[in-house]
Amino acid sequence: MTIESTRAHRSTRLVIPAVITALALAATATQAAPAATAHRSEADSDQRTAAHDPRSMFTTWVAVWNGDTAKASGIISPDFQVHAALLDGTDGSSIRGVEGLVGLVDQIRSVFTDLRFDLEVGPLVDGRHVSARWIATGTYAGGFPGAKAAPGTVITYAGTDTLRVEHGKFVEYWFNADTLSLLRQLQAI
Repeated sequence: MTIESTRAHRSTRLVIPAVITALALAATATQAAPAATAHRSEADSDQRTAAHDPRSMFTTWVAVWNGDTAKASGIISPDFQVHAALLDGTDGSSIRGVEGLVGLVDQIRSVFTDLRFDLEVGPLVDGRHVSARWIATGTYAGGFPGAKAAPGTVITYAGTDTLRVEHGKFVEYWFNADTLSLLRQLQAI
């Protein structure tokens, strides 16, 4: 072997591993990019799933009732409807969508300042339904028809909310509360 051919052979031996290493690195980088993208997509999906998880949605539901009504649009469907015997004698069927729910929350909170809902049981999830028992405490501000309780009277009453989830939003709401206890505390009966 001549000196020239020995040098060429050594160069080839050095170049071939370098090329193989470069190709391997390029292949690894190409495979890593989709894996990173897939990982990001899974994380994004997990966040969307958490946002649409009935338990997480119910936490937001309670926040809405505790006065953070700006969060209602994230959990309430435009088709949202209420099934309840309300204190004004209506069945709640006229309450629709985000605006209807926010109007109901604002109306109740205007009569009871500092109204606070705390969960006693749940939320319990069964398929597309979520339910919880709550205790509400607030200060009567006055203005309830027929009430003889003085403004400033602290009231406490309990109830249960059951909601149906569809496409990551609440679409139906069944509401039951101990209105007899509430009316007695307000001295309305």
